[in-house]
Amino acid sequence: MTDIEIPLQAEKTKKYRFFEILPGLLSWSLLLFPFILSYFSVTLAVVFILGYLLLWFVRSIGIDIRAFQGYKIMKLHKSLDWKSMLIELQSGLVPEGLERPKWHYSNIERLAKYPEASRPDDLYQVALVAIYNESRDVLEPTIKSILKSNYDSKKIILVIAYEQRGGPRTEQVSNELIKEYGDKFYHAMAVKHPVNMPNEIIGKGGNITYAAKELKKFLEKKKIDPIKVTVTTLDADNRPDENYFAALAYTYVCCIDPTHISFQPIPMYTNNIWDVPAPMRVIATGNSFWNVVLSLRTHMLRNFSSHAQSMKSLIDTDYWSTRTIVEDGHQFWRTYFRYDGNHKVYPIYTPIYQDAVLSDTYVKTLKAQFIQLRRWTYGASDVSYFAQKAFFTKNKIPKFDTIFKFLRLLEGHVTWAVAPILLAFSAFIPVLFHPQNYAANELPLLVSRIQTLALAGIIATLFISFKTLPPKPSYYKAHRNIFMILQWVYLPVTTIVYSSLSAFYSQTRLMFGLYYDKFDTTDKAVVVKSEKGIKRES
Repeated sequence: MTDIEIPLQAEKTKKYRFFEILPGLLSWSLLLFPFILSYFSVTLAVVFILGYLLLWFVRSIGIDIRAFQGYKIMKLHKSLDWKSMLIELQSGLVPEGLERPKWHYSNIERLAKYPEASRPDDLYQVALVAIYNESRDVLEPTIKSILKSNYDSKKIILVIAYEQRGGPRTEQVSNELIKEYGDKFYHAMAVKHPVNMPNEIIGKGGNITYAAKELKKFLEKKKIDPIKVTVTTLDADNRPDENYFAALAYTYVCCIDPTHISFQPIPMYTNNIWDVPAPMRVIATGNSFWNVVLSLRTHMLRNFSSHAQSMKSLIDTDYWSTRTIVEDGHQFWRTYFRYDGNHKVYPIYTPIYQDAVLSDTYVKTLKAQFIQLRRWTYGASDVSYFAQKAFFTKNKIPKFDTIFKFLRLLEGHVTWAVAPILLAFSAFIPVLFHPQNYAANELPLLVSRIQTLALAGIIATLFISFKTLPPKPSYYKAHRNIFMILQWVYLPVTTIVYSSLSAFYSQTRLMFGLYYDKFDTTDKAVVVKSEKGIKRES
């Protein structure tokens, strides 16, 4: 299959529009379903609501277990001496007296059987940093974090992909940073993405695609094989863990066929977690928690936020889509169909630290958080893309695989919208229609007891959130720790108002063909302490 691009609006068929409507149609129908059941049969309504709740209760136990397992693995991988392990992969020997994981010895033995596979010394890594109009205060720490890596910076290529629409200040900041830090890398360049490119929406996909094409020219000039180059996409505020590039290099060279693999680190929204308002802390911590869980559910793992692929894979897929605002998640499906289903995502159990949402005022921060989540939930647009490529376009992918992945994709977006509302309110619906019915009256009491038990699961979230917190800034008093616990009273509100409503908002827009025509960037602000006190600066 060669046609993997999202169709233009004029090219969308009735079938394509049906599958754009489908997520929203199912979400709204499922939301109304308890009302319809209650009207016709209180027994069926009670059974449905109770069954749905028990399903999520069991599911939450599994999620909590995965969270603890994921945290344990992440802690281990952060502590490993990846730099030395890369040297051992290269030489094929582990010095006596050193303790290494058992899988390290297995990898050395396996690589010895494939002399044609890449070795660590052959590899170059690209840090592709996309910016719009972020300040130097946001971007410079990202570059410094790359340089602090336990990896030879002379094997890293830094690319700052900046937007012409960001204005002269963005261009100045990008070029100043390249001039100041460029000689510390193998190569560094700033690439300006022009405005008004044909068939592009205003978004990150067009920016990083344009920069990657310039990168390709450089690699050709240096005669560097694209299969020996990894490309990690970063936002301006993304700061890789010191072991990320070494862990990525290790995993990459251990893959005999890295062309068909994407690599996903764990996004952790902790850079500024002490500074953001309590509702944003709850959302950021919940997102970090979920990313830890997903790292162990490899059958569900997809490209998200910062991710990595070989340069060869990017060339084969013509880079990222320039027609969607969710280029990260969409890149998985783009690569999946380009290689007729021969594509997987491997977790990298080291974090990429990112900013939680913060703007220069409290109200703007609340609004910016919703904007970020509605962009993420717009990934429901991939349902129609998947259906067209899987079921109505010739391909060699096994039908069982496409059906399974389609149902997973669809269920995920419908659950994103519906589950928080049903879990919070559905138990009160039957009694509205049957106020004298015993089962209808007892249902809220039974549900409340189950929900009380389920709240024990928040211990997992609290544990991981405190274990992954960066040091508390000196300008905050000790009582800030107390607010880090009390903030969880916001959880029901943030889950419904932000996660659920943003999903309904995006799916409803798709239903009516009200497409996003630009990538709404998330506000980036930093907290600084001066003689006048603590303040936020955009």
